[in-house]
Amino acid sequence: MPKRTIVIGASSGGLEVLRVLMAELPRNFAAPILIVLHSSPNSPSILGEILQRSSHLPVVTPRDGERIEKGSVYVAPPDRHMLVEPGIIRLTRGPKENGFRPAVDPLFRSAAQVYGPATIGVILTGGLDDGAAGLWAVKQLGGTTIVQDPEQASAPSMPRTALQQFEVDYVLRVDKIAAQLVRLVHETGASTGHLEVPEDMAI
Repeated sequence: MPKRTIVIGASSGGLEVLRVLMAELPRNFAAPILIVLHSSPNSPSILGEILQRSSHLPVVTPRDGERIEKGSVYVAPPDRHMLVEPGIIRLTRGPKENGFRPAVDPLFRSAAQVYGPATIGVILTGGLDDGAAGLWAVKQLGGTTIVQDPEQASAPSMPRTALQQFEVDYVLRVDKIAAQLVRLVHETGASTGHLEVPEDMAI
């Protein structure tokens, strides 16, 4: 099992930011990355192909039940929430959250519950407030939280809302996030948590 699991949420303006982030991650990056970018239900599933052009890592649009491998990037398909169970990805057409499917919060909550302190949650540019509650769950269960500097975000509402809710671990410009992820992944002492999940956080 990877020492760290990274979950990333973005909306408006997120595609370009994700391309920058993917381009700066090294080929030997040793953690899986799971990404939700808000999309229309009828959008073609081409986000993975677009990000692959910028990424040194394999980028996959997963199938339900697909195993999570370190050093791979998984992007949620249109009209499906992407969740994690131990070692695998689950796709579901559950109710929309914050007006979206896929939504950021379900991914973050499930990762926090499964991986605890080994989870790294990242909120990037986007409108409204999806991701704030999920990032709080990551923080509550011992994970590490990163928010894009809202002053740099083309749509600052998502990162700004997270910052208003609780104290995050890092507020970074996009060009600093990849290097911080590399440092965190190579840190010792991050282990999959055995923290008790509060009842109000159950999915």
